[in-house]
Amino acid sequence: MLYQLHHLEDVLRGLGLLRHAEVRAALAAIIAFAIAVIFGRWFIRRQRSTGALEKASITDSGRLNALHAGKNQTPTMGGVIILVSVPVATLLGGQPGCRWTYLLPAILLAFGALGFVDDSIKLRRGTKGLKARTKLICQILLGGLLGLYLVAFPIEVQYPHAAGELGTAVLFPFFKHAYLPLGGLFVVLVILVTTAASNAVNLTDGIDGLAIGCSILIGVTFVTLAFLAGYERASDLLQIPHVEGGAEIAVFSCALVGAGLGFLWFNCHPAQIFMGDTGALALGGAIGTVALLLKQEILLVLIAGVLVAEALSVVLQVLSFKLRGKRIFLIAPLHHHFQFLGWAETKVTVRFWIAGAILALISLITLRIR
Repeated sequence: MLYQLHHLEDVLRGLGLLRHAEVRAALAAIIAFAIAVIFGRWFIRRQRSTGALEKASITDSGRLNALHAGKNQTPTMGGVIILVSVPVATLLGGQPGCRWTYLLPAILLAFGALGFVDDSIKLRRGTKGLKARTKLICQILLGGLLGLYLVAFPIEVQYPHAAGELGTAVLFPFFKHAYLPLGGLFVVLVILVTTAASNAVNLTDGIDGLAIGCSILIGVTFVTLAFLAGYERASDLLQIPHVEGGAEIAVFSCALVGAGLGFLWFNCHPAQIFMGDTGALALGGAIGTVALLLKQEILLVLIAGVLVAEALSVVLQVLSFKLRGKRIFLIAPLHHHFQFLGWAETKVTVRFWIAGAILALISLITLRIR
């Protein structure tokens, strides 16, 4: 691990910089990007040679199938690129003594493994993969295991003028020192956040570059939040929770951003590879976990507002059709609705990115609202 090299600063003076999380985070992003681009080229060729190609015509909408007909025979399961690059970069850039250096890659890999199984079934059987109920149960189990760990070994949090066990509490943005201790019920919150986040990314992953672009913006926001939460002086100044090891969470978030940029290199329109559930579930699980560790579970709704809108569009569409027999949108998720309105795929993607960037900026501004 790069952190250990700072002990050799007497031999090479510049190595002393590696004790600083900011330097290691930047290196983690660069390493993750490089691995994603280099490994990605090989992986795309492999997927083509083995016939692991997208079946875009298995949706229930004939119009959508026609719009996406050109996506058939595009390699899929590209999330493997993220699953390789992020853990390697995090382990190289992270501090060995911090548990987040290991927990966060483990969560990414666990949710990614679930997505990998789902994608494998799709390719092997030509179906829609795991049953929705089975996938949901697995997500709940993964979230439950994470929740039990965080209850048994709580997040170390300091918050001005607040007492009690904050590691298993919900902290409310916009209010000074407002929090709700949950105790063992924190497990339920962890399940809700990780399951919702992983499904939201999965629903957003429907057109080239959309899900990964939004995930990159969320990752950049969390890099900022993690550094602010990790340094006590900064967190005191902004009156936000100080999280022990927050700077190391920033290292992971930077690796996520770097890997995301590397994947976007191939996933931008026209995509050379799709991430599949392998990448979508992994990214969502990781994003939800980072929000929980930074005590920003509620602010996540704003930070990931585009993902929330995508998920809500599906929920509202289903409820409206079942209760009223009418649809609210031409089709759900939301990005397909705009495609049906005549927007070009690239226009939908870029405008959703813009919305995500604005929401990220608003999220950071709220840190001053206490």
